[in-house]
Amino acid sequence: MDVTVTIPQLKVAEYHRPYVAFWVEKAGAKAKTVAVWYDHDMKGNEGTKWLRDVRQWWRVSGRSMTFPANGITGATRAPGTHKISFTRAQLGAAAAGEYVLVVEAAREVGGREMLRIPFTWPGKAGVGGKAAGKAELGTVSISFR
Repeated sequence: MDVTVTIPQLKVAEYHRPYVAFWVEKAGAKAKTVAVWYDHDMKGNEGTKWLRDVRQWWRVSGRSMTFPANGITGATRAPGTHKISFTRAQLGAAAAGEYVLVVEAAREVGGREMLRIPFTWPGKAGVGGKAAGKAELGTVSISFR
């Protein structure tokens, strides 16, 4: 599955790159974090103290994780369009069925936004879904290869 995320350029006096968490939900199953973008290279692992500002993700699974988390930790991203890819194993999509990709962004001295994109696993090539944010996130889309 490919995920394309647009982080909008905001015209604000003090701009900070957003922390963004991606996780997959399936009814009756534990949520699975697939990526977290944050300031992971700060001295003394200080960037982790703001992860709790990504509130919904933090409540769902973030608070039980150890950081940096191998395979999912990544740096914050600048405004623009970014593409990341996930395998079935990374998504935790062991069984066929209905899933939801949730993307949440929070920015220091800024806002918070969460988008939910339902998808069916296994996905058909080219078929996916998308959602459009209003402030902290632009368009987020998923597609399958």
